[in-house]
Amino acid sequence: MNLNQYPESPFKIKVSFHKVLETLEHIAHSDDTDYRSNYAKALLKEAATVPELRDGITSYDQIQQQEKLIHNLLADLFPTALTHNEIKAVTVPFQNITFNYTERFKKILKEAGKDFDMTIRDFDQQQFYILNCCLILNSFYNRDFDFSRPLFYDIPDKDGIIRHYRIMYNADFMEIIPTEKSVKLTEEDIDLLVDNFDNIALWKEKFPQESWILKGFGIVILFDATIENSVSNLKSNLLKPDKQKLNDDNSTETIFRSIYKIPDLRIGFTPYNSEEQKFELVPNRKFTSFILTHECKNALCSSSFETLIREKKYFAISDTMRFVECSEDKSLGKHLLAQNIRSCILAPVVKDDKILGIIELASSYPQKLNSLNANKLELIMPFLVDTVDRYHSEWQNHIEAVIQKEYTAIHPSVYWKFKIEAENYLTESSQEKEYIFKEIVFKDVYPLYGQIDIKGSSDARNKTVQEDLKNQLEMIISILEQMKSGVNLMLLEQRKFEIESLLKELAASLKADTEQQIQIYIQNEIHPILKNAKSNHLEEELIDAYFEKLDEKTGTFYDSRRKFDLALSLTNKKMASILDAKQVEAQTIFPHYYERFKTDGVEHNLYIGASIAPQRNFDLMFLQNLRLWQLQALCEMEIEHEKLKLSLPFQLEVTSLVLVFSSPIAIRFRMDEKRFDIDGTYNARYEVVKKRIDKAHIRGTDERITEQGKITIVYSHLAEETEYKKYIQFLQFKGILEPNIESFDVESLQGVSGLKALRVKVNYKSQKGTTRTYSYQELLDELK
Repeated sequence: MNLNQYPESPFKIKVSFHKVLETLEHIAHSDDTDYRSNYAKALLKEAATVPELRDGITSYDQIQQQEKLIHNLLADLFPTALTHNEIKAVTVPFQNITFNYTERFKKILKEAGKDFDMTIRDFDQQQFYILNCCLILNSFYNRDFDFSRPLFYDIPDKDGIIRHYRIMYNADFMEIIPTEKSVKLTEEDIDLLVDNFDNIALWKEKFPQESWILKGFGIVILFDATIENSVSNLKSNLLKPDKQKLNDDNSTETIFRSIYKIPDLRIGFTPYNSEEQKFELVPNRKFTSFILTHECKNALCSSSFETLIREKKYFAISDTMRFVECSEDKSLGKHLLAQNIRSCILAPVVKDDKILGIIELASSYPQKLNSLNANKLELIMPFLVDTVDRYHSEWQNHIEAVIQKEYTAIHPSVYWKFKIEAENYLTESSQEKEYIFKEIVFKDVYPLYGQIDIKGSSDARNKTVQEDLKNQLEMIISILEQMKSGVNLMLLEQRKFEIESLLKELAASLKADTEQQIQIYIQNEIHPILKNAKSNHLEEELIDAYFEKLDEKTGTFYDSRRKFDLALSLTNKKMASILDAKQVEAQTIFPHYYERFKTDGVEHNLYIGASIAPQRNFDLMFLQNLRLWQLQALCEMEIEHEKLKLSLPFQLEVTSLVLVFSSPIAIRFRMDEKRFDIDGTYNARYEVVKKRIDKAHIRGTDERITEQGKITIVYSHLAEETEYKKYIQFLQFKGILEPNIESFDVESLQGVSGLKALRVKVNYKSQKGTTRTYSYQELLDELK
């Protein structure tokens, strides 16, 4: 077998013991009467029969053939008294060529198994080549380049635990010899190499393959650095910015197993909420909790709770079975045994005297974890504290981000201006200067408003309320008619008469206070009778069935309203999700401010202009593109709803509207309301129209300007009409809109007159929307 492990090397290797032989020759001639002299002469005589030992061995087979003689030659370097203590062998530096092992080294390799391949960690062909070249620079060219870095062997023990051994080389018995293939280097060459460590082609040019001879042998000495290396690896693992690294409990457990030398060691973590004084599950993490059951004080017995939470010290259980036998409160011990935990260490993670959580080490064997090896946690606890604190802070930041996104959103298109103000504030505050926040205003922006509204939502909601109240009152009458014994019959007749009167009133109309009055009447007059009147099996079944139908929150029937509310929520969520998804595409047209609101339908505002994206050149072409996008988005939402409504528990129809406003306006962020609003009285006209337009009628008629299945476009000027007719024609060409276009005047609104409108029907047969329909369960899952 060739002595070069790597296919390319600047060295031709000759394992030679010439320096050892020279030393023996010196001893042999020192004193003929000395036993060492006689021993040296005997070795030299035997070595003389194998000239390769001096000239150089080039194959591993030759080393194996002379294994005993080599062992005797190196006896002074490998003393028998230290063979069970030292981890040492003969080697060629940076290569997986080793022989003449000490007994401890042999034992380590035997426990690792026959299939174990002892290679240097994170060491490749390029590093090997360049480091060998650096050896030549230091040895032959008398340089002093510090190119070394810690090198390690990772070797499993008999239990499969990875042990980490640091590699040290002794090169005293080696020499480097140039061949005719070697390149003589100038100062400029060496300077060029120093500045180009990663340029492997350059190194190969200056040090051609096998252009130097490496003659002699090296000695490799291993130091068990498992704990130090594991702590370092754990530190690196925990400090990685990727959140998923904390999830990588397999690698973390492997490191802990190396530190504790326990092959089945498991790691758990339980966050502690100091404000609510309870344990919590780790959010979005793979780590499990071994101690968490229900609430804080139920998760721990009194002694462990006192040690961990009050005293902030670790709590070790060396034998869980014995712990259960000796404890008054056996819940924790039984909970651990149920998870096959026979010994464990629970340690609080404390930052600034505040407990962040409990780190849990568990083993299925008794005595493996105890109060003695619990002290090893002191090596790694600082890193665990910093990591848990960092992830706790990140988690809180995520919560804040969700709150901002869902409740006080600042759209990305305008975020830059808020960021400038925040930076200014922090800069001034750091210098202890008072800073007054400037108002966030965007001038000369063009507004776009649109909505997809639930048609007749108020009437539909009232009808469902009437239906639920009617069903409840009728069921009460049915129960009263069945009740005969144990109750005053005159009282039942009185209550039945009152309920029938309520039914007549309900059938006539639903007034603003009708629902509340009926609820109060039922709660005060009917429910006491029903709860105290169970006298026979039939009445009991009827009354139980009645109370089961009551909604927990309102105390009334909620069947019809539940279907309506669910259908409304599903429709709003679906329409909003379509609009949000399409907004990502719209932002590529030109950055613009976008906001939407869910009421009985979905409304949206868009504002586009140079002040929102000052780094971009704004042109009215971008406004026109956005208007076309808005119109097409509403069409696709209409088409999607047509398919969606087939799956809804309550049939809802929608109407769609676009308001065109061509004059630029200003928007200002209202600090008290945490939202943007129109700025200035001149622009108030736009807000008035926006709030009233969906309920407006066609001039001179009682017909609403919005109609099911149609898009209504409200505008003021002829140029706007011309522009939108082009968009309509384009969408008609694409098959999204049907051919006919209606045109009419809009009735005068409060302080606003002269509005006109176009109306065009959506082609529901168009395939621009999603082609699939939705199951009811799919919609429920999406709503969750």
